[in-house]
Amino acid sequence: MYWRTLAGFMPVFLLTGAIPNSSGAEFSSSVDPSEGWKVTSGSKDVALYSRARAGSRMKEFRAIGSIDAPTYAVHAVIDDFEDYARFMPYTVECRLLKREADSIITYQRLSPKICEDRDYTLRVRKKSWPGPEGFTYLNQWEPANNLGPAEKKGIVRVKICDGSWLLEPDGAIKTRATYSIYTDTGGMIPAFIANRASGIGISKLFEAVRKQARNPKYTARQL
Repeated sequence: MYWRTLAGFMPVFLLTGAIPNSSGAEFSSSVDPSEGWKVTSGSKDVALYSRARAGSRMKEFRAIGSIDAPTYAVHAVIDDFEDYARFMPYTVECRLLKREADSIITYQRLSPKICEDRDYTLRVRKKSWPGPEGFTYLNQWEPANNLGPAEKKGIVRVKICDGSWLLEPDGAIKTRATYSIYTDTGGMIPAFIANRASGIGISKLFEAVRKQARNPKYTARQL
């Protein structure tokens, strides 16, 4: 069940406004209770929030966590799609299918072991903008199954998967990471089980990114 949070790319800071990006658009990272957000769980590592989606049995989740690595290094981990099978939980396949002017297309397959595999193709849009402490990075994704492999027998195709990573510098050697996800893994998984499992899955995701960000090859990627 944890796979529902692992949309492959895996954003929330306690902000009440919006964050400008390089295109002049806005990205909301609010967890304002008046907008339906509620604290689901919290620890010194990750604070998790959720809210209902009108007409959906699935909840939308946002998580805030601190990572002990420079923002550019964390972004390099998130961008290392083709190596996801080595360090991302439940990921057994991840392929970069196409690079476009403003986005990339990637295919991923997850294997939770306790049920059928899930797969999906995503379009990921990336933006960044400078600030006083360094660059902020935003990766946003949405389904693009029509651009990827056809459905396969024995693998459940995920058709709803919208999310983002927002990475902000917290000084020179730390990152405030915001992970947002709204997805439905399909199949016969009861909603209350999938929603409950999300907290555990997001924690595992942050653990994986934290561990990977310690690898020197990512700190060497600063431009």
